[in-house]
Amino acid sequence: MKSRLKFIFVHGLSGWGSYDAAYARMPYWGMRGGDLMVYLRDQGFDCYAASVAPTGSAWDRACELYAQIAGTKVDYGQAHSEIMRHNRFGKDFTAHPLIGKWNEETRLVLLGHSFGGATVRLFAKLLAHGDERERGTSQTASPFFMGGMGDRVHGIVTLAAPMNGTTAYDLFTDSAFEPAGIQVPLWSKGLARMMSMGTKPKRDGRDERDYADHDMHIDHALEMNAGMPLNGSTYYFSVPCSMTKCAEDGCHKPQKGIEPLFVMRATQIGAYTGKTKGGYVIDERWRENDGLVNTISASAPIGDPSKALDRENIERGIWNVFPVLNGDRMWLQGGLLHRHDIRAFYLDLLSMIAELE
Repeated sequence: MKSRLKFIFVHGLSGWGSYDAAYARMPYWGMRGGDLMVYLRDQGFDCYAASVAPTGSAWDRACELYAQIAGTKVDYGQAHSEIMRHNRFGKDFTAHPLIGKWNEETRLVLLGHSFGGATVRLFAKLLAHGDERERGTSQTASPFFMGGMGDRVHGIVTLAAPMNGTTAYDLFTDSAFEPAGIQVPLWSKGLARMMSMGTKPKRDGRDERDYADHDMHIDHALEMNAGMPLNGSTYYFSVPCSMTKCAEDGCHKPQKGIEPLFVMRATQIGAYTGKTKGGYVIDERWRENDGLVNTISASAPIGDPSKALDRENIERGIWNVFPVLNGDRMWLQGGLLHRHDIRAFYLDLLSMIAELE
């Protein structure tokens, strides 16, 4: 019997997918090692690379993901759009849906890298439960906001995802911490500025809460977590990464082989402890990181049930946490300056999930 599973890969902050021209030049999934989607399809897996707003909020990205999968026009919701001050409708994917046929027989496996993790988790939540505010505001609300489709999600995989936010943002808003005082190589500062320029959204007049950088602050990530219950019929997997080591002073320093883009931020995250504006205490456990995301944050949402991955006993409705992968966050894309062959990793991952169908 042919598998019903469709594997949907969702990129992270400032990323791109198959609807974007940049994907043909350099695929987000595979980078310089070649398009991972092509390889996995050749191995018999039905794989797709979605394209969502590079710096948009998890809500907007989830709505775009639904429109691509369902083959319809993006509906951000009447209530949401009015509050956030932007157009209710976006691109129309009716003529070119991502996966082709979408119905009650469809079973999705959603893989979210970095901020793609929040995107797929919110997508799954809305698919299962909908949104009461949107249902009550508009008689023409999208089916996405009606819920009742949670059984269409077979599995969720988060890849180096800041499920509890990342101190890469919070350390700059904590008055008790001075990032500039952390000693880093001079060359790393210029690279860090280049990376920051690429991840900053182009402000277009919408509410500041409707951007990815808002959702990745720890207080806001924890608030989102509270509204995203686990589905008892879905398999959950997380892949945390680490590319730092604890030094004698207790701080975490970048390991040799980390992408140069991440050296400065990895060092700052590795030195930071403090408190968020909402009062959440960031202790030494948050110092280990993959260059941009704290390893502890990529393991599982705080408060959700989780356990170490046991391939002989994979459970639904609980986070099955992979062993920490020794690599920076771009390892999962295939690397940039440090090229990595990621095909075996993803072939093993998808094979394991397919066996659970």
